[in-house]
Formats: sequence, structure tokens, C-alpha cells
Amino acid sequence: MQRYRTFTRDEVKVIFVLGGPGVGKGTQCTHLAQDYGFSHLCAGDLLREEQARPGSEFGELISTCIREGKIVPQEITIALLKNAMKDEVAKGRTKFLIDGFPRKMDQAIKFEEEIAVSEFTLYFECSEEVMLQRLMKRSETSGRADDNIESIRKRFKTFIDTSMPVIDYYRGMNKIVTIPCEKTKEEVYDLLVVKIKDRLTL
Repeated sequence: MQRYRTFTRDEVKVIFVLGGPGVGKGTQCTHLAQDYGFSHLCAGDLLREEQARPGSEFGELISTCIREGKIVPQEITIALLKNAMKDEVAKGRTKFLIDGFPRKMDQAIKFEEEIAVSEFTLYFECSEEVMLQRLMKRSETSGRADDNIESIRKRFKTFIDTSMPVIDYYRGMNKIVTIPCEKTKEEVYDLLVVKIKDRLTL
């Protein structure tokens, strides 16, 4: 029996956005949101906001997971995403870039069963060497607790162990759009727009 979802595919268009730490997902999603009216929901930002919210029952758990490079329990992340999507839909925004999610297979399956079915997944592809250089540069100004060499190494391992199976799963369904990310931000963005327009009417 088909389970009830929060949103149908007629109501929202969801694009998952995955890639290793420091690959530039956030920057590219910000430009897409500005140019094509997407709502950019960053799972990590939503978690950090919840962590900082006074009285949050999940704050300490989120803090520990982020610091140790682990994945926050899916129920928390999915609930935060659902609430954020509802807020955006209430404002008339129905196209979503969900950045940094799903990071594990169970997240992908639960989200698509309960919230909405994705159109496809953008996979920002980049070598660990380049990502590390970008993250160390970012750490000079970001103030993020996980922008240090030890956390970065853990995040690389977590991405390979848990997120690559998600990418392989969607690739098997012909729902992966790969974006090489070692060129300039402008070149990457130009390619990104072309590839999205091939799959979705903007």
C-alpha cells in the first residue's frame, strides 16, 4: 500500500545535492536559488540552527555528532527539513535544492517514503586533495567547529562509507547528475545550469 507523503510530485520538485566536504555545493546552490527561484535548504545549516536554538532537546546530540563527524539521527534531520519545506511552500516556493542530504541510504528511503519523491540527485565530484585545500582555506574565516583537519578527515571517511552508496543507488535508477567541480566556480555553475535544464524545466 502506498504510504501518504507530505508532498506529491505535482506540489513540489525536490533535487538532492551531494558531494564531499568543501566541494562547493553551498556556493552553487546559492547561485541557483538566486537565478532560478529554488529554495535552498542546507541540512547542515538547519542542524546548526537547531543546535543553537535555546531549549532545543536535540542541541547537545547534534553538537556531538557534528564535532565527531558523525551523522545526526535521521528522524531529527528529516523533521527539520519537512518543517522548512512547509514554511517555503506556504510562501509559494515549490522548487527545492536539498543540500547535503540524504547522507545515508536510510535517510533517502525514509524521506522519499514520507516527505516527497526526488526528481534527481546532483553529485558534485571532486578529489579529496582539492576539497581539503578549500576547507583549510575556509577554516581561516568560517568559525565552524568541524573545519579542522581531524574533523575533515572524519568527514571524508563518513562521506565515502555512507554517502557513496546513496549515489550508487540513485545512479542505478538513472537519477544522478554528475558535476565535476575542480574548475572555477563560474565554469562549474555554467555546466550545472545546462545539466539541470536537461532534466527539469526552470
